Amino acid sequence: MSGPLYVPVLPARPHAVAAVKDLAPGIRDRTAPLWTLPAMTTEGAEELQQAVDKELRRVAAVQKYTSAWLDAPHADLDERAYADLLPSYWSHTALRPVTDPDLPAAHQAVAAASARDGGNGLGIRIRLPGAWNDELAERTAALLTRTGPEVRVDLLLDLQTVLPSRPDADKEALRALDALVPLASWRTIATLAGGFPDEVDGLLDRERGEADRADWDAWHEIRASGRSYAEFVRYGDYGTLPARNLGRAADDSDRSPFGLLRYTTERSFLLARFWAEKRGETGVTREAARWITELSDFRGEGASTGDHWYQQCARTTGSKGTGNAGTWNHVGNVQHMTYVVCCLTGDADRP
Repeated sequence: MSGPLYVPVLPARPHAVAAVKDLAPGIRDRTAPLWTLPAMTTEGAEELQQAVDKELRRVAAVQKYTSAWLDAPHADLDERAYADLLPSYWSHTALRPVTDPDLPAAHQAVAAASARDGGNGLGIRIRLPGAWNDELAERTAALLTRTGPEVRVDLLLDLQTVLPSRPDADKEALRALDALVPLASWRTIATLAGGFPDEVDGLLDRERGEADRADWDAWHEIRASGRSYAEFVRYGDYGTLPARNLGRAADDSDRSPFGLLRYTTERSFLLARFWAEKRGETGVTREAARWITELSDFRGEGASTGDHWYQQCARTTGSKGTGNAGTWNHVGNVQHMTYVVCCLTGDADRP
């Protein structure tokens, strides 16, 4: 069994593409993102095709030399834009196709055919937002039978949101893995979970706080379970964004008037919120960055380009360099992905 060390679940959006692009080569080599194409709300066939192609080209470019998965759960293959573009990207780039036993049969068939044509294998994404159901194993087995033994397959068990309010997530994951692992000779087995909170209001005191990384704890429980497959289960997460954000439409205009800087430590996310509506006061952004960089958990500006951004934002003055929501998502994920890989390789203390 092979596979990457770390599987971040990322939306096919500019800030996430920029984050992967800014990873150091040694970090990128150990990382294989699961890219998810968001729902598209454009009107008209031509506009839809242009929008889909724009997002896919951006992701394919950043993954030109390293393999990754591309999931398109919202794609309607009756739409020409998806029917024309998805098989092409799945078969002729480093983006491996992904399907799901709960998706329409047409989607499963196109993904499997693309995997055969491209030779890069097929990701089977099993979404488990709550309790395990044995019927899901039956549907997965049927999907594998239709796919055929000649296609290499990857098991991507997606627990979705895993917060402290879901203490049995590791037990449900083990029930799922006990049923799913024997179904195929999986090339990769990964558990994915979103540990970043959906809401931060209750975690903040004077706009500063922290959130437990419950997903990280759940993965360690899986690895310590004693199961024969446990040591092969790769870690995956949703970075420094809530898992629910992944399903939002690409042009979603529901923007918060607050900005949020996030920083990852061994057991928690540090949170620094500030008023950012109309970007009228950049001093509060720098105060938030300064709070992070003055904490003992800050790893120093040399740890990643994300850490460097926090340090520069904290040190300088004026409006230049304080960024916007895309910037904060970008640098938050750079520092997070870098730190996760360093933890997984035992280099978390490396400057």
